[in-house]
Amino acid sequence: MAVSIRLRREGTKNRPYYRVVVADSRSPRDGKFIEIIGTYDPKKTGQNSSFSVERAEYWISKGAQPSDTVRSLIKKQKKMVAATPPSEAERESSEPAEGRSSPSAETAS
Repeated sequence: MAVSIRLRREGTKNRPYYRVVVADSRSPRDGKFIEIIGTYDPKKTGQNSSFSVERAEYWISKGAQPSDTVRSLIKKQKKMVAATPPSEAERESSEPAEGRSSPSAETAS
């Protein structure tokens, strides 16, 4: 089975909206698919796509062929993920625990 990562059109007339799907290459554009991995809205400015790069990489490692548009979306998404600073929760979890005091130690004294 030849698997491809491609866009599935949704939305109304003159208002396209796409889902990034993993599908058998023989199935129709809006037909049966294996997995939805994200969305793409070409009418939206700025960040107009959101999908799981990890899932896309997984399927590519299994032999799936991304379409040209999906390939460029993956490239953009990787660039955007690399440019965003880590969130507050990620920074706290990476700090050493020495400087923090536990709530049980404060109440015990």
